[in-house]
Amino acid sequence: MSKNHIDASLIDYIIETSEEAIGDMNQRGGGNLAKAIGEIAECNNATGVDMRAFCAGPAHGILTASALVQSGIFKNVVVMAGGSSAKLGMNSRDHVAKEMPVLEDMVGGYAVLISENDGQNPVVRTDIVGKHKISSGSSPQAVIQAIVVDPLEMNNLKLTDVDVYAPELQNAEITAPAGAGDVPLANYKMIGAMAVKRGEISREELPQFATRHGVTGFAPTQGHIPSGVPLLGHIRDSILAGKMQRAMIIGKGSLFLGRMTDLFDGISFIVEGNTGVIDPTRDTGDGEEFKQEIKNLLADAIQELARSVAGR
Repeated sequence: MSKNHIDASLIDYIIETSEEAIGDMNQRGGGNLAKAIGEIAECNNATGVDMRAFCAGPAHGILTASALVQSGIFKNVVVMAGGSSAKLGMNSRDHVAKEMPVLEDMVGGYAVLISENDGQNPVVRTDIVGKHKISSGSSPQAVIQAIVVDPLEMNNLKLTDVDVYAPELQNAEITAPAGAGDVPLANYKMIGAMAVKRGEISREELPQFATRHGVTGFAPTQGHIPSGVPLLGHIRDSILAGKMQRAMIIGKGSLFLGRMTDLFDGISFIVEGNTGVIDPTRDTGDGEEFKQEIKNLLADAIQELARSVAGR
C-alpha cells in the first residue's frame, strides 16, 4: 500500500484467498489469515475473511469483493494471497532428475484493491460471469465451454471480442521440464479451438490465436497464484493506455484435491474499460440527497393535487 500511496485506514474489508487454511487441532481451517495480515499491514478499520477454492480462489475472491463494493456494503476491499510454501519446489525432483538446476526458487503473491467506480479505472463486469456448474462435466472442453464460452454467448459476445485471456499463467520454463507442458498455451489452444468450432475464426487462424489473445506464462507455479490474477495489473495499465478494451480472468481449480469430490472448479469474469458513466441510481452515501429529491417530488405532487381540487 505504501508503494501505491494508499491509506491503509481506508480499507474496509480483506479477502484472503491462499490455498492453505489455518486453525487449531480441533478446528483446522477455522481462519482468519485476513485479519492477521490486516493487523500487520495496519488496516485498522478493516475486518475480513478467508476464502478457499484451491486454484480458483482468487477469482472467487475478486468477484465477491466486486459484489460487496457494488452493493455499497464496503467501499474498499483488498483481495490477496501468499504463495503455497508446501508447493514450493514441487517440480524440483523432475528438474534434478534431468540434471537441471532447481528453477522454482520463489513463493508468489498478489494483492488487488477493489473500490467504487471512479469513472476512470477499469470495471469488473459482474453481469458477465462464467461458472463451472456441478453438472458441467470435467473434460477440458466442458470446462472451457462453461467458464469461457457460455458467459460470452449469453451476452452476445464472441470469443474474439475479448482482447486477452488470463487463464493459468504458469511459467512453462518450470512446468515443461517437469512433464506438465505449457499450461497457458494449452488453454489458449482450447479456447481457439472453440472459436474455430463456432465459426469465429478459420482453422488456419488457430496458431495465431494464442499470440493475439494470450500471453506467455510467467508466474510461479503455486496453484492459485498463476490462475488469472497475475495479469490484472498489466490489464489495467493496457486499458488505461487505450491498448485494449476487454479482458477475461479465468480461475480454474481442482476440487478433487480436497478428497471430498471429483468435481472440477472454475469461474471467470470480464474486466472492461470504464465508460466514464457512474450509476446515479445507487445510493453511495447517507442518502440525504435522494431523500430530499423524494420530498421535493412529493411536495410538487401535493401542490398539483391542491390546484386540481381548487379548480373544480
